[in-house]
Amino acid sequence: MIKMLALFKRPQDADEFDRHYKEVHDPLMRRVPGLERMEVIRNLKAFGGEPEYYQITEMYFPSKEAFKMAMGSEENKAAGKDLMSFARDVVTLVHGEVEE
Repeated sequence: MIKMLALFKRPQDADEFDRHYKEVHDPLMRRVPGLERMEVIRNLKAFGGEPEYYQITEMYFPSKEAFKMAMGSEENKAAGKDLMSFARDVVTLVHGEVEE
C-alpha cells in the first residue's frame, strides 16, 4: 500500500482555504482513480505549542502500480492544478510504502 500525505501549513486566509478545500479540491481529489481512502485531519493540536501544520490529508492507494496510474490520470492532473492554484505556498506532498 502507498500513502501520500499533503501537509498544509497555516494559510493566510484560513476561512477561504477551508471553503475552497471542502467545496472544490476535496471532490476533485476523490475522483482520482485508484484512491482507496482519503482522510482529512483538521483542528490539529500540538503538545507544548502551536502545531507546524494546519491540516494533513492522507490518501491511500493499494499498490505502487495503482499509485503510478493515479498520478498520471487526468483526474489527478486536474486536482494538482487546483491544489497549486490555492495552496502552492503552504503545501508539501510526500508519499511512501506503508508497513503494517
